[in-house]
Amino acid sequence: MVTIFNQTQPLISQYTAGILTAHPHLAQLQDLPIIYNRHLDDDLIPILSGGGSGHEPAHVGFVGDGMLSAAIYGDIFTPPTAVNILEALRFLDKGKGVFVIIKNFKADLQEFRKAINLARQEGHHIKYIISHDDISVEPKKSFQMRHRGLAGTILLHKILGAATQKGANLDDLEALAFELATETATIGFATKSATLPNVTLPLFDLADKQISYGIGIHGEEGYRTVPFISSEHLAVEIVNKLQIKFHWQEGEHFILLVNNLGTATDLEQGIFLNDIHQLLELEGLQLPFIKNGKFMTSLDMTGISVTLCRLKNKAWLDYLQAPTNAYAW
Repeated sequence: MVTIFNQTQPLISQYTAGILTAHPHLAQLQDLPIIYNRHLDDDLIPILSGGGSGHEPAHVGFVGDGMLSAAIYGDIFTPPTAVNILEALRFLDKGKGVFVIIKNFKADLQEFRKAINLARQEGHHIKYIISHDDISVEPKKSFQMRHRGLAGTILLHKILGAATQKGANLDDLEALAFELATETATIGFATKSATLPNVTLPLFDLADKQISYGIGIHGEEGYRTVPFISSEHLAVEIVNKLQIKFHWQEGEHFILLVNNLGTATDLEQGIFLNDIHQLLELEGLQLPFIKNGKFMTSLDMTGISVTLCRLKNKAWLDYLQAPTNAYAW
């Protein structure tokens, strides 16, 4: 299989150069791996998020009015450095502080926390949330829940970003983020593992016509591998795991986000979305907001993740429907 890139040049800088060309509301901070909204309103609390590359369109695709103020990135599946994160925090803070959204991975937490501590020592007011929406389990550790930050993180980007447009302060954002994060769950599956650029072997072995449930966005293997039967069977497994998490009651309202992990076709994703939607309707759930697309990928992995968020506050729906020029939303 051919991967379209230039072997003698950095992949990520070429990618961001192309994105900046296509989306004039975006700009790069000096020569740093930081992309920001060039139309920032200094009266609003800025929001920063980021992580390793390889998850495109996250996170740069969610920078814009009503979403992220800036995104910072590292190399493939590698978090940005604390030095660069600190520069982003300094740049964004215009006197009102900065809110940060961090995905729950050990390496990411280490770099972001170091930068936040240094920024606070300099007098910057920083608050943050750790996105931990993954409800898959680790079979080698007594099936403990993994709690990684997955596609549910994008709901934090959108809802918190819209809340800032309504004048939310740092304390407001912290309270809203905590409530959202605890009501959001994601689980997915893959039919093909991810492969790093210019590398032949995939990140984990998955035989033809096999499904791995509970995969991660860095090419981590799932908790169970079984033969593929049908899209309906995939949907049943996913819905069962989500029901265990939420213990929902008939009539409850949920946000549904169906995310393409890389190379699933639109045809496959549409069929799967229909199956998921029918099962959730049979459960008696109300789904006033459904989002379907490619939001947080894992390079060329073929798979889909499903995120549900219990709609505890009707304002969240208004925030989701608020306009944004972030190109990936």
